[in-house]
Amino acid sequence: MSRIDVHNCNLNIWPDLPEEVWDKVADIYKRMPGWIGYTDGIPYWYGQEDNDVFIEASVEPSGLAFYAQMDKSEWDFWIGRFKAEATKVLGFEVGEPEDGFV
Repeated sequence: MSRIDVHNCNLNIWPDLPEEVWDKVADIYKRMPGWIGYTDGIPYWYGQEDNDVFIEASVEPSGLAFYAQMDKSEWDFWIGRFKAEATKVLGFEVGEPEDGFV
């Protein structure tokens, strides 16, 4: 049986980036595994807070923030894919600011 863990991640996709960048981010959301859509403006994958497994994102002053509740290996795969896809589409290396990505 998979163990469900909580995961958090902030990425260097800043709230003050131009609207055309955020339009591209929205397109990336829809191509990610588990996409189920928006609820009250919040993007969700796999489920929502009342489910055992879910991912949600929000735009914070610290960057694009993800909160997930799922198996660690699945999370590592998913967030790695998001970072790679965002790097390719947005034209800059996407990663966590605490790891030196600005």
